[in-house]
Parts: sequence; structure tokens; C-alpha cells
Amino acid sequence: MAERNLRKQRVGVVTSSGMDKSIVISVERKMAHPIYGKFVKKTNKFMAHDETNDCNVGDTVRIMETRPMSKRKCWRVVEVLERAK
Repeated sequence: MAERNLRKQRVGVVTSSGMDKSIVISVERKMAHPIYGKFVKKTNKFMAHDETNDCNVGDTVRIMETRPMSKRKCWRVVEVLERAK
């Protein structure tokens, strides 16, 4: 059996779950400004496939890269790390 390539994984917070089997995740990272050295927050938004529709806004989830499922959706939910309060 052929081995799979390593796939990218990200951890982020669900910002939208109004769609059917789809969610939007915001992944935040801190990077140093190239000139001033101050740490700046950068945010990326990913659209992910949620097969069971169990993610809600505010949940912290882990997503993994997968084959393209639509025009913008090429990630899937691996696990819900923390539920929103």
C-alpha cells in the first residue's frame, strides 16, 4: 500500500457555521515585523468540510489539507479541540 504524503494541519477558531457541511476557520499567527521587530497578528481564513455538522461558532478545531471539494474548500475537520462556552 502506498504511503500518503504529509499533509498540512492548522488549529483555528470557527467564525462561521451557517452553511451545510461547511465551516469557516480563522487561523491566527504572530510574526515579527521585518523592520521594527514588533509582533503583529496575521489572520488567515480557511473553508473546511465538516461532515457531521457538529462545529459551532467559537469552537477551536484542527483542520487538515485534503483534495479540493469545491472552489474554495480544500480542508477538512479532523477534531474539535475545545467547545465554545
